[in-house]
Amino acid sequence: MSDNRLILKPMKQLLFLVMIGMAGSLLNAQEVIKLYPAGPKESNGLTVPESFRDSEFIKDISDPRMIAYPAPKEKATGAAVVICPGGGYGGVAQIKEGSEFAKWFNDLGVSAFVLYYRMPNGHWRIPLEDAQTALKIVRERAKEWNVDVKKIGIMGFSAGGHLASTVGTHFENEEQRPAFMILGYPVVTMDSTYTHLGSRRNLLGKKPAADLVKLYSNELQVTAQTPPTFIVHAIDDKVVPIANSENLLKSLQDKKVPAELHKFDVGGHGFGMRKRGIPVDNWTDLLKTWLQTNKLIN
Repeated sequence: MSDNRLILKPMKQLLFLVMIGMAGSLLNAQEVIKLYPAGPKESNGLTVPESFRDSEFIKDISDPRMIAYPAPKEKATGAAVVICPGGGYGGVAQIKEGSEFAKWFNDLGVSAFVLYYRMPNGHWRIPLEDAQTALKIVRERAKEWNVDVKKIGIMGFSAGGHLASTVGTHFENEEQRPAFMILGYPVVTMDSTYTHLGSRRNLLGKKPAADLVKLYSNELQVTAQTPPTFIVHAIDDKVVPIANSENLLKSLQDKKVPAELHKFDVGGHGFGMRKRGIPVDNWTDLLKTWLQTNKLIN
């Protein structure tokens, strides 16, 4: 009897700790927000179900949504950002270019929203519609999340960088305009000589018309109203040539839009914010300074 009590007591303690842990997980669970609760009006035409390519990449998305990471109330600066992970317009790297950055922003008092946009499958309007809808939802619920509607920006990586730069250059009114853009090794152009061909094919189809290629070459769509922009890119990127970022920077400078491009000799493509013991590891320090300079964080 004595031996049983000795065994049961630690088991009860363990069970209690597990229950506490589960409760904590539920309290910290992020809200998943469907962009179109009744379903999107336009189909992307994909007939295969959404699936994991691996634990950090979801492909063939047809159910658009975003995951909310509101900044803690006591830290909130009023700034917010919608994050568009990359994936060649075939999927999203939702952790490396999504949730990891959302948590980093939260530590700075910035609310973040990771966007699971629909894969276009040649329906080129769809990703932009999803991103603009995400921004609209953040605006509508700004008070709930302690967000200043004048401080809601867009961020994107690789093909998600193309989507983010599309949001920043294709808006039709002030409500659609992001307050700022942050672009990591972005696809910017659809010009076949230096675009990422897989992203172009997935977005525009196999043989897009010349006017469509021009429309979605975002370096050609910059105006004086394009929001302030921060760009980071590695010179040795073999997937998305750095010319994408360099030409965008030139267009922004020509239109007198405040912009920074930070180049790193070594980094390759898709470096995110994970440490590898090379100088590009510290690019988020530059981003933090830029956020401070633009009065987005304290």
